[in-house]
Amino acid sequence: MTVPSDVLVVEGVAKKFGALTALRDVNMRLAQGEVLGLIGDNGAGKSTLIKIICGFHAPDTGRILVDGTEVALRSVDHARSLGIDTVYQDLALINELSVYHNMFLNREHRIGPLLNNRLMRRLATSHLAAMGVDLPDVSVEVAKLSGGQRQAVAVARSVYSAARILLLDEPLAAMGAKEGTLILDLIADLKARGDVSIIIIAHNYAHVLQVCDRVNVLQHGKITFDKPTSDTSLSELTNLVIAEYPTRRPKGT
Repeated sequence: MTVPSDVLVVEGVAKKFGALTALRDVNMRLAQGEVLGLIGDNGAGKSTLIKIICGFHAPDTGRILVDGTEVALRSVDHARSLGIDTVYQDLALINELSVYHNMFLNREHRIGPLLNNRLMRRLATSHLAAMGVDLPDVSVEVAKLSGGQRQAVAVARSVYSAARILLLDEPLAAMGAKEGTLILDLIADLKARGDVSIIIIAHNYAHVLQVCDRVNVLQHGKITFDKPTSDTSLSELTNLVIAEYPTRRPKGT
């Protein structure tokens, strides 16, 4: 059996903000087509790590390799040019615009100076359907969509713009069961395709075990746990957090 190659490797990454050490000697890998769950308490350094991988912050030390080649990510746009994109909790969607206009935001199709709305509607409908996202009308304003539908549009936009490494920051935050299922199904579909590798920041460990291939725990700025989800359990992940913060219990427990 062929072992998937690593599309992303983080080696010895550290980051300080003044006197605060956010990350220390972080080592992480992401295989082709893999879904990796990144968990840890608030303030553990998860968001800082994601912002380094997406080019928003530069690491103080360490290196990042994409497809085996070391890269110095200069900006978010530079990371996107390499196929790395992030979907944050706030989604960066414009409520007043339609679904299809959001899908092509800053990448609009034009006929001369005019927007080619017919083409963008057709392409958005086709792409969302291919990803299993069922929307009755891509002409509707994003503000009228549910939270799960909005998240699905944001993920679809990143994949459509050729993202090969997708970073999802709390994609299931504040969603009900029905909306959460929509996003979990979308992630499962992307996983089945095998052409997109995903890192998911999550607090619900049951969701991590359901959809991820492997889980990393980030504690005090360092990866302290790395196992396939098939080799761990809800109780093991919960106990890691309880041992560090005895008065807290993560979601999904």
